[in-house]
Amino acid sequence: MSRRKTERLLNLVICLLATRRPLPAEQIRHAVPGYDRDSDEAFQRMFERDKNELREIGIPIDVVRDPWEDEPGYRIERQSYELPEITLEPDEAAVLGMAAQVWQRASLAEAASGALLKLRAGGVHTDDALGVGGGLGGGALELRVDTRDPAFPALWQAVRDRKAVRFDYRGAGSENVHTRTVEPWGVVSRRGRWYVAGYDRDREAPRAFRLSRITGPVATLGKPGSVQVPEGVDLRAMVAFPDEPASERVAVVRVRRGACEGLRQLARTVRPGGDGWDEAELPFTDPERLAGWMASLGSDVEVAGPPDAREAVIRRLKGALA
Repeated sequence: MSRRKTERLLNLVICLLATRRPLPAEQIRHAVPGYDRDSDEAFQRMFERDKNELREIGIPIDVVRDPWEDEPGYRIERQSYELPEITLEPDEAAVLGMAAQVWQRASLAEAASGALLKLRAGGVHTDDALGVGGGLGGGALELRVDTRDPAFPALWQAVRDRKAVRFDYRGAGSENVHTRTVEPWGVVSRRGRWYVAGYDRDREAPRAFRLSRITGPVATLGKPGSVQVPEGVDLRAMVAFPDEPASERVAVVRVRRGACEGLRQLARTVRPGGDGWDEAELPFTDPERLAGWMASLGSDVEVAGPPDAREAVIRRLKGALA
């Protein structure tokens, strides 16, 4: 499913949940972004298809026929849509708590908040409990996942759509880059690092790849649904590699004067540099993890050495730019 269609379906669900009265199709057409405003026939086809898809995944859309209105209205009753009360065991709650900490960014959060603003601007009265900054438990309606690996969004979508991928990959302890074609079965996090696990067509065997070692863009191959995930596959076991030896090293980092207080606190030493910069000695064990942190600080830092750490930052920035 494309991002545009996913956003349109999410906007439609929010629209029909938030309204206090059934909405006719024409009002939905103008309130929900993504529908054709020019062709009545195209809108009707798209709207019918969207309703059917939402019903197929268990979202109940009610059709309300008012004798005083020419057109039927549509809405989603919250009592039918919402889950019943859920009681969790302590270990289950812990798992959900960990998952909540993992999710930090997603493109749909902005779409969800924007949908309510557009509904209100269009004159549709919405339930305040679903408003921007509201939602379940009083928190903002926002799904987020935190990873600084540029390959993550494309791989996550490929897993969701069951499509094969192709990318350039740098092996562990090597600067050699090889092209890999993979049928992805899942994206897994282990000890703060993200991996894609699946079937490596080149090696004709299951393999896992660390996202931070993927260089350049990720290309998708084939039609949606073309990848089949074997029954009983254990993704966690696929990324349970032996722990790599972690010998501590020191990176020399140029830091813009007056910036990056957190980095300065962790540095072994910070000495004045020239031209408005200071020079910090920062301990690290994994160049890729260091690169993710440094890349997130943008133009306020510059890694001067060692060479593998500097190259890791450059790769990360080039990947984000791509």
